[in-house]
Amino acid sequence: MFSPGEGFCLAWLAKSMPRSLLVNRFTVLDVEEVNTDVCEPIDAPPLSLSDPDRTTQPQKPKWEKRLPKRLSVNTLDAHGTSIILPIEVSTTDASEVHSIKALLDSGATGNFIDRDFIRTKGINTRSISRPIPVYNVDGSPNEAGQISEVVDVVLRYKTHSERTLLAVSSLGRQSMILGYTWLKDHNLEVNWQTGEVQMNRCPPRYKGCCVIRKEQASRKRIETRALNVCWSGPCPEYVKDSEEDKAPCHIPEI
Repeated sequence: MFSPGEGFCLAWLAKSMPRSLLVNRFTVLDVEEVNTDVCEPIDAPPLSLSDPDRTTQPQKPKWEKRLPKRLSVNTLDAHGTSIILPIEVSTTDASEVHSIKALLDSGATGNFIDRDFIRTKGINTRSISRPIPVYNVDGSPNEAGQISEVVDVVLRYKTHSERTLLAVSSLGRQSMILGYTWLKDHNLEVNWQTGEVQMNRCPPRYKGCCVIRKEQASRKRIETRALNVCWSGPCPEYVKDSEEDKAPCHIPEI
């Protein structure tokens, strides 16, 4: 710039200037050097699109899907306060019939059969793809271990019959245990004084129990009809005893 009479003037000093775009703002930070000469190997297998997913579980057969995911056992001993049922089991593969005593245990959540009984009778078993854990009442694992095999049998008691899967386990003194699920499904009628068990309240899919219900309903209708006939008739008349009836009988001496 210039002013009149003075010519050119000295350049003004700049008090500030914009920050250069080439300046690195992060140079003030501490940078840790990484040694790239040593590299630890990674144990993970190489990924391959052609390999199937290893987490995929095998598909269960239809009969195995009916089994519960976990089971529990309350007690394995009967001290005279439990109900024992005389049961017959028939194998579905060889049609062999075996007599066995079953303990009714509402503390168990499944139906069990003793492993020693299976081996003694030579009953064939089925292996399951995923073992089922068994727990005690307090939540601790049962000492008998997990369930890895079952038996497919036809269970019979009097006129009742059904096809069911029994979990194979070590039951100690018991040969079979029928648990709460089975008891709830059949809704047994128990006479605790005599120990008699009636299976007359089973679901309609059990045909044998329907026969018992029909017989009981038929007897009830007959009794009701007899009572109705009695109540519909005239009331009995009161007959006063005569003087001769009141006189003592004389028995002659022989």
